[in-house]
Amino acid sequence: MTDLHLHPSLREPAQTSKAWPFEEARKLVKRYPQGKPGGEAVLFETGYGPSGLPHIGTFNEVLRTTMVRRAYETLTGGAPTRLVAFSDDMDGLRKVPDNVPNGDMLREHLGKPLTAIPDPFGKFESFAHHNNAMLREFLDRFGFDYEFVSSTERYRSGAFDEALKNVLRHNQDILDIMLPTLRAERAATYSPILPVSPTSGIVLQVPVTVVDADAGLVSFEDEGETITHCIFSGGAKLQWKVDWAMRWVALGVDYEMYGKDLTDSGIQSGKIARALGGRKPEGLIYEMFLDEKGEKISKSKGNGLSMEQWLAYGSEESLAFYAYREPKAAKQLHIGVVPKAVDEYLQMRGAYPAQEPDKKLGNPVHHVHVARGEQVPDAVLPVTYGLLLNLVAVMGADASKEQIWRYLGQYVAGADAATWPELDRLIDNAMAYNRDYVAPTLKRRKPVGGEGAALKDLDDKLAALPADASADDIQNIVYEIGKNDAYGFENLRDWFRALYETLLGSSAGPRMGSFIALFGIDNTRRLIAEALA
Repeated sequence: MTDLHLHPSLREPAQTSKAWPFEEARKLVKRYPQGKPGGEAVLFETGYGPSGLPHIGTFNEVLRTTMVRRAYETLTGGAPTRLVAFSDDMDGLRKVPDNVPNGDMLREHLGKPLTAIPDPFGKFESFAHHNNAMLREFLDRFGFDYEFVSSTERYRSGAFDEALKNVLRHNQDILDIMLPTLRAERAATYSPILPVSPTSGIVLQVPVTVVDADAGLVSFEDEGETITHCIFSGGAKLQWKVDWAMRWVALGVDYEMYGKDLTDSGIQSGKIARALGGRKPEGLIYEMFLDEKGEKISKSKGNGLSMEQWLAYGSEESLAFYAYREPKAAKQLHIGVVPKAVDEYLQMRGAYPAQEPDKKLGNPVHHVHVARGEQVPDAVLPVTYGLLLNLVAVMGADASKEQIWRYLGQYVAGADAATWPELDRLIDNAMAYNRDYVAPTLKRRKPVGGEGAALKDLDDKLAALPADASADDIQNIVYEIGKNDAYGFENLRDWFRALYETLLGSSAGPRMGSFIALFGIDNTRRLIAEALA
């Protein structure tokens, strides 16, 4: 991992930076002005419930937490830190997700720990193992530095046994915190401890009596019989809010962010942590991602975007860039946001090298690449993603990658995949996006009113230009025609829309000078001829 974020020039501006990772990190500096006692690493935690496939919201939490972690290291000049990605994989499956196969098979195992349920995909030893593997694969691909921790392994190995004794000793204190927050019906059966039935293997939601806290013994009713049962070594797990608080205390968690939907859970878990002799971590409460309908993204529904979908149409860096922006504001997350995110990321990256240190710390790309443990790339791509998409769309869904590179080679001297590997990957993204979302919607219309005469004028003026005319020269001609009152355009926007709709088949498009220079004057004249015909 590069120590870019520890460069001495950044430490002073970091103290006053208004970038949200630094504002969050300063909470930890305030908590530990002299560092954590004994030189211990400050512990950051993220949580994942593998009851459904991991989605971008899951990745987003690890990413944003890593950004705060690196900001803390910048502020402190490199104080030790750790990040734990905790999977609550001993949780009982409460409902079958909509977006996985073999739902009937899963339904037979409702209530059992996620690590005790067969994998519906048939690849791993359990449903939880499958989902955990998907999460880790993506986190590893992005380059995160983290320690994966399984709830099941912690419970079953006995690593949580001392913490469970503490919970049993404070069982009544926890009930006093929780019961007033519950409806009467729920309160009647509520218990901080959820024993795993020795008969059925189901995580039971039943009233529990503590028999011997030090021995871990509790009694409860299981299938009509009152039994005494040891909760150690995987014999039970804890109710969600109690489990969260226990984990904070047992692991010594100092920072954990969570979504707005868990605001109440965070309050109750913080009270329970104090009852257990610990302290609630610092953390950010972030707004939720929404799908294109404005509904909250859900693992079980599978709405919104998967990480695989984003990466089919955009870069990893653009995904991280989108996740960085305004964490306290709700944002829609759907296919349509990908192209803009790619281009905004590239634009901000292009500005980064010339910025002063304080401006660099406010630039999202700083946090994106520090989170990956790498330098911000210096390369500036010769075309935008939007321009590339328009080129691919006009060339048609049957165009090959080699043909696209030939066009780019005419626009940028010596452009090829070996020289521009990042652009080569972006061409793959653009071809996929065009195939799946652009090509099916394109429909060119006939010119109307003065549009035909304006297009004829454009054709004549392009014919008089040299083949290597600059994008700016072409753009000036386009402007000149649009401003000519003879063609009847109320404003330039109407002229540009006419160009997009008659030549490209869409209602929006690129800077026409850049597009014509890239696509070629002769090819553009062919488009005009087709439109006029």
